Amino acid sequence: MKTSLLHTFVFILFTFIGSLTSQLNAQNGSDTFTVVIDAGHGGKDPGRPTKHGYKEKHIALKIALAVGKTLEQYNNINVIYTRKTDVFLELHERAAIANKADADLFVSIHCNAHNSQAYGTETYVLATRGDNKNIDIAKKENEVIFLEDDYEQRYEGFDPSSPESLLALSIIAEEYLEQSIILARLVEDNFKGKLERKSRGVKDAAFWVLHNTYMPSVLIETGFITNNKEGAYLNSKRGQIQISTQISNAIIDYKKKLDKNVGTHLVLDNKPKQDNTISSDISESAFYDGITFKVQIAAGQRRLATKAYNFKGLSGISREKSSSIYKYFYGETSDYNKALQLKENAKAKGYTSCFIVAYKGGERVDVNSILKTASN
Repeated sequence: MKTSLLHTFVFILFTFIGSLTSQLNAQNGSDTFTVVIDAGHGGKDPGRPTKHGYKEKHIALKIALAVGKTLEQYNNINVIYTRKTDVFLELHERAAIANKADADLFVSIHCNAHNSQAYGTETYVLATRGDNKNIDIAKKENEVIFLEDDYEQRYEGFDPSSPESLLALSIIAEEYLEQSIILARLVEDNFKGKLERKSRGVKDAAFWVLHNTYMPSVLIETGFITNNKEGAYLNSKRGQIQISTQISNAIIDYKKKLDKNVGTHLVLDNKPKQDNTISSDISESAFYDGITFKVQIAAGQRRLATKAYNFKGLSGISREKSSSIYKYFYGETSDYNKALQLKENAKAKGYTSCFIVAYKGGERVDVNSILKTASN
């Protein structure tokens, strides 16, 4: 029975991955940078127990609200909270809030706990390997599933206490892993460098809430509430202000890196010979039935989200993989005159080596042959 449930779960994961890929390819760019701040636990789920009486759900909420308040001062940053009060949210609801908003970042804030006097910060990204080393941590954070109504039906046999389920959860696409690691590193560097706190590093684990979000996502363990000294610090206003400041600073620095990216590490294709012969003296009637024109602006080994901030503000970006190279295209139209205009728009943004490509029936075809055939 357990094996059957696990097989069912893995099948659902791969079905989910397929739908995720199509959704990602359909996303359009936006100038607004949306950050979802998730205060862990809440309501009937207090978080990790502590003999000092500290409540993880309260500490996480105060830090989350403080992070959001700082980010809200920026006109181009949109902040969304999964919760702003002491309420219980199911894991799938937290992820759904971020996905519905088409967020650019998902940041979940927690406190750690241990039966020793362990201390220090940790920031997690989603494990994408089958050898997850942090199963115990993932089990603790995922156990909130048991507090949810109809969890057996909703999570299709997923067992937070089962290593097999956690390993199955790790079988996902690495779409946003690189970006998640960049943010996680910035958070931990700030904790260590600015606050002189012990950083236990950037780690990965099979957290359900990270698995279900369609954007770069991190889960921050701000410290151990079970440690005498660190617990008091986390529960203090001073500690919460300092922690929230460094998290918001990391998010702002992360956004700056994206703003400067605009195709960083991308390698432009050599301009094809056929494009040299294409002139702009096309008749006003330049619509080619069954043909799709796009403007190729860049290519490289990095897989980037097709967001405007990655492509100098251009929206309507699509991506195609050829061997180990990802190719990036701007716009699509069956009107060649419009394609010429798209090309000029891309050149004005700095993509001076961009060129027009054509597709027929989903297959790439020679642009000149299409134009020549039509003229005959």
